[in-house]
Amino acid sequence: MSEQKDAILYTYYNNVYLNITNACPCNCEFCIRRTTDTVGDSGSLWLSHNPPFEDVKEAIDNFDFSGYTEAVFCGYGEPTSSLDVLIKTAKYLHEKGIKTRLNTNGLGNLIHKRDITKDICDNIDYISISLNAPNAEKYNAIVHPAFGLKSFDAMLDFGRQCKKYTDNVIFSVVDIIGEDEIAECQKVCDSVGVPLRVREYTATYE
Repeated sequence: MSEQKDAILYTYYNNVYLNITNACPCNCEFCIRRTTDTVGDSGSLWLSHNPPFEDVKEAIDNFDFSGYTEAVFCGYGEPTSSLDVLIKTAKYLHEKGIKTRLNTNGLGNLIHKRDITKDICDNIDYISISLNAPNAEKYNAIVHPAFGLKSFDAMLDFGRQCKKYTDNVIFSVVDIIGEDEIAECQKVCDSVGVPLRVREYTATYE
């Protein structure tokens, strides 16, 4: 068995996380990777390469999931950037009786230039999409997406499309944006028909 050098799987508090890529089309102002290389017991989350499914499977097989019922796709990149590995890994985890959650920026359709939401919803148990701001201009200023102003509407549409296939999808914001903007974000979520979760901001990790 080869030595696992990259931090593909790590734990933080009572959660198991999967770091399957460092690729991301965003450069968020509050992103944890701006301030640290590690989270919890992870070691460096900067990967030497995008791990193939075989490496991710090895990391899973080497981990004792006793006491854990869920694995979260959330690392130093956007998980949907490595879509094939994401789907194969989710299926493998389900075979082992482990539920899956995806933390995503919701730009997967722009990344792949097609609608991937059915693929995601058919294989992921719970989907959390980072809303971050109530409109395209503020979103661009905070997230700095590579796709520009169209990113905001694409992210909302990602949530809208996911809602067609599952009820287990939410948008999320961090509480540091303030009560007024949170209220505006709630209106946006109501218009899309997807619930909003307000997360407590931490400068280290959630």
